[in-house]
Amino acid sequence: MLASPTSASSLELAQQLAERLVISPQDWHRLKANRKAQAAQDLAAALVYLLKDNPQEALAHIQQAQGWLDRSISAPPCPTHGSTAPQGLDRIETRGSLGR
Repeated sequence: MLASPTSASSLELAQQLAERLVISPQDWHRLKANRKAQAAQDLAAALVYLLKDNPQEALAHIQQAQGWLDRSISAPPCPTHGSTAPQGLDRIETRGSLGR
């Protein structure tokens, strides 16, 4: 029998996946334009929010992932070189923002 999609173990697995797929500050320059990596990061975050019963935040991350894949958004400037994100990219998740 499969576990409930909202069980603690499912949430823990989703959080582990999200933590694995997050683009660390050390990898940001290397992966900033990698659409697959960016979309995967957002889709994993969406799953965490969905399992935490936050469908609006999940949908925002799904839409962000779609933007990466359909090329309607692009990477913001380097955090140490610029302070504004391009239009359409205002949702950057950090490692601690998904919570446990």
